[in-house]
Amino acid sequence: QVQLVESGGGLVQPGGSLRLSCAASGSIYTVYSMGWYRQAPGKPRELVATITSVGNTNYADSVKGRFTISRDNAKNTVWLQMNSLKPEDSAISYCHANLMRYSDIEIADYWGKGTLVTVSS
Repeated sequence: QVQLVESGGGLVQPGGSLRLSCAASGSIYTVYSMGWYRQAPGKPRELVATITSVGNTNYADSVKGRFTISRDNAKNTVWLQMNSLKPEDSAISYCHANLMRYSDIEIADYWGKGTLVTVSS
């Protein structure tokens, strides 16, 4: 069974930084992409940033220039460096992976449990 484990959330002041980490484990054949989504109270879950195994990245307009996503394919791990944080960045951040398991012939989506990011003075 595939599991995604997130870490790195916390409380920071506006303008501060946090680094989120997500590691995918299990019987994984190949990871096609990993990334982060977030959900603030009263709002739907939205894409923050994704990265493919070949390094293609995609960012939400609201975080471009402030957040950087990176990965280690060998460890099936992805990081999100969040700089210049704003109160509106406060949300539960969820790790996502699009991957294929050894036991499957299809690509599937997996989600982590989430880690809370709070930006407040």
